[in-house]
Amino acid sequence: MSLKLDPRTKLYMIFVVSAVVMMSATTPFLWAVRISMTMIPILLLIIEKHYAAAFRFLILYAAALIVSFRFLSENSKGFLSAFLVGYCSIIVQFMPAMITAWYVVRTTKIGEFVCAMQKMHIPDGITISLAVVMRFFPTIKEEYTAIRDAMKMRGIMLGGGDAAGIIEYRMIPLLFSCVNIGDELSAAAVTRGLGGKVKRTSVQVLKMSVADYLLMLLFTAALAVFVVFKYIK
Repeated sequence: MSLKLDPRTKLYMIFVVSAVVMMSATTPFLWAVRISMTMIPILLLIIEKHYAAAFRFLILYAAALIVSFRFLSENSKGFLSAFLVGYCSIIVQFMPAMITAWYVVRTTKIGEFVCAMQKMHIPDGITISLAVVMRFFPTIKEEYTAIRDAMKMRGIMLGGGDAAGIIEYRMIPLLFSCVNIGDELSAAAVTRGLGGKVKRTSVQVLKMSVADYLLMLLFTAALAVFVVFKYIK
């Protein structure tokens, strides 16, 4: 089972969730709306068969909610309680946007994304930048995994056990890789015709489906609820 959403719908989801996380939920109803919005990208990850990521996000978000509402309060005393209050509050507040962004990056092909940006008449400069960013972080993750495996083969575990070793054997190679990867991704984007004077064609055919319209309507309703309860009511 797979639900193929239009990249424009995914971008709209990021926009709405990012706007909602900037508004605090002050009533049980608003918390229910926020939690429901968080569950949608998790369910979409499950549909796309990203089970491990969906499970990790669900456990982390649920744990932060339980700790925040069941065991902690603003009157909690002690360093550990204060640390947990701040940490869990940040997770509960901003993780919905992180989950949505992760879903978009992992399930959207660059060709589809570029085609969607062209249909929205976004300037090529912005399109190229976002396309490079979308491929940059997954590539960096793969590069870090390769560096870690290479260090293990040489018998270097966690940088030799000290901070200087971690910087020398992990971070410095990763920083050099970041520079090279950024240049290579930018060159690849230009090679594909982005930024040229001639209008770029695409083999991708994008069409909004019923699921796209339903999700956009649902997220619009959630945003409207927050705006009404926070600023109008």
